[in-house]
Amino acid sequence: MQSRNALLGFAGMVTAVAAWSIWGSDLFPAQKDPSGDPETWSDSELKRWLQARELLPASNAGRDELLKRPDLNMKPRLAKTPLTPSIGYRPERICHQYLPRAQKHWRRCAATAPDTEKPYYVTSPIFYVNAAPHVGHLYTLILADVLKRWNGLLGKKSILCTGTDEHGMKIQRAAAKARQDVRAFCNEMHQPFRKLAQEADISCDHFVRTSDPDHRFAVQHFWLLLKERGMIYSKKHAGWYSVSDETFYPEQSVQWALDPATGRKFRSSKETGNEVEWTSENNYHFRMSEFRDRLLIFYRQNPSFIVPESKMNDVIQEVESGLNDLSISRPRERLRWGIPVPDDDTQTIYVWVDALINYLTKAGYPFQLPGKENAAGWPADCHVIGKDIVRFHCIYWPALLMALDIPLPKRILTHAHWTLGKQKMSKSTGMVVNPFFAISRFGVDTMRWYLTLDGGIKYDSAYDNSFIIDKYKKGLQGGLGNLVSRITRGKGWNVRNAVETGRRSFTDELDRQFCSCLQQLPVSVAEDMEKLNLGDALAKIMNVVYDTNVYLQHTTPWDLKQPKEQRRLHEVIYLCSESIRICGILLQPFMPAKMKQLLEMLGVSEGSRSFRNADFGSDHNYGQPTYALEGHKGVLFPPVTSHF
Repeated sequence: MQSRNALLGFAGMVTAVAAWSIWGSDLFPAQKDPSGDPETWSDSELKRWLQARELLPASNAGRDELLKRPDLNMKPRLAKTPLTPSIGYRPERICHQYLPRAQKHWRRCAATAPDTEKPYYVTSPIFYVNAAPHVGHLYTLILADVLKRWNGLLGKKSILCTGTDEHGMKIQRAAAKARQDVRAFCNEMHQPFRKLAQEADISCDHFVRTSDPDHRFAVQHFWLLLKERGMIYSKKHAGWYSVSDETFYPEQSVQWALDPATGRKFRSSKETGNEVEWTSENNYHFRMSEFRDRLLIFYRQNPSFIVPESKMNDVIQEVESGLNDLSISRPRERLRWGIPVPDDDTQTIYVWVDALINYLTKAGYPFQLPGKENAAGWPADCHVIGKDIVRFHCIYWPALLMALDIPLPKRILTHAHWTLGKQKMSKSTGMVVNPFFAISRFGVDTMRWYLTLDGGIKYDSAYDNSFIIDKYKKGLQGGLGNLVSRITRGKGWNVRNAVETGRRSFTDELDRQFCSCLQQLPVSVAEDMEKLNLGDALAKIMNVVYDTNVYLQHTTPWDLKQPKEQRRLHEVIYLCSESIRICGILLQPFMPAKMKQLLEMLGVSEGSRSFRNADFGSDHNYGQPTYALEGHKGVLFPPVTSHF
């Protein structure tokens, strides 16, 4: 009995840990955590982990105070029975008591709370740690970050979640190949992805690791609720399994392939080209076939659920052709590195079920606190994913959520791939571009701008250094950079004077047309961003930059030197300054650091840089630079040093 009470007490504290995640704290900072598997932590290590998060006070008196906190509702769980060493948490022990009530409350709040109380929540996929990141990972992160920053520009609180997928056969084999302990391997290999997010100026609020304790708790709880609803059953499964794709393929989706380097014939997936192996095993299945009609109804009611439309049509066609039940576990004897099935230690939860739930983990699943129901953002406003994982996110994930009546994500943006030498970038083949080298060479904002502008949504895009250099010279150095330099460093005028005296009703036809273009730009860009057409939105801003240079060249303000021409000079410089200001504001989500510099060069105050300030003529106070304009510091986009 004492052992059972200890188990319940420990499970209750894990409940508190999961509840704490609603505030968005990083639950597993490496510098404060004990090492090794959480199930092997001693009493003192567990207490240290909880105390670091202010969940377990150091003194017994503080512990008593914790028991009385009504917001955590912990009194039934945290009995004063002392903790014993090496007790692993077992969510099934408390599932029939507290957790169903928490789940019901969480689901109700997520479904009914007004959108005005919910932050904008955008996610990238979590990345496999079997190899280092490439530029394709960078592209996905940038798209998610642009969406987050755009909604911040609109005045919304915004949350971005990214991270690493550290479980599965692929990771287990990669660690064995590297002759490393698998946990040590993951601790090392997740670091480049965290570093990439930092160097790419990705404003992520959460970096989730699927080996984190809070995620493990969420996954096992999700599993138990599926089981309670009769959505899981056990049977023998046989089929072609791809370790690279971590999925089974039916016979009709498999073909013979030939390795040109060795001449070896092997079976591969028609979809991805990755090798498959015949597998026969006993495991658990999810009754996904029962959700065919519900999914089709949902797709019809939400026609913009998947972007682009072509991917939506592909998904509908696949679901209409019929769904099979989904194998959602692997025998533990084959796959030891993963989250164990909570009530069957002979099975490991399927890596994709594990991975997809990460989006819920950092949204506080399965707990919500009074007054904090939507603080973490679920349902997600947008999942950003690559086209190779559409099936998992657009079919499996909605079906799993429907099974528990959890609200579905609002949108899923799928993007195409970057190719190198007309082949898809792939960690397994070594056909990759190192994103750290690219950022170091061209600069982080140049890469953010280029990948968003030229990256494919419907179709793959070719990557080449010469393409970046050509675009940079035309768009940034010769386009925006040249325009900013000519206006802010012009010898014959002063931007502040132009802002003060150049604002009036314009009579020149060219001026009126240009003014109309500037007035329409923010609305047009916002429409594209709402449709998740990020590249189109960026192209529209750049087109106005090019048009401004044409306008400047046509009006030749450097020739307006006579006193009677000063009024006209101020009109021209004001219109050009307004164009730079409006474009600079709208470009902030794409190039945050460079646009900060641009707006400082133009003298736009920090409080006047939101989307509402992008209206033509809305700011009368700028024009006095707060950034050095002389010398190399005043050059927004310096010349490139090579041509390839």
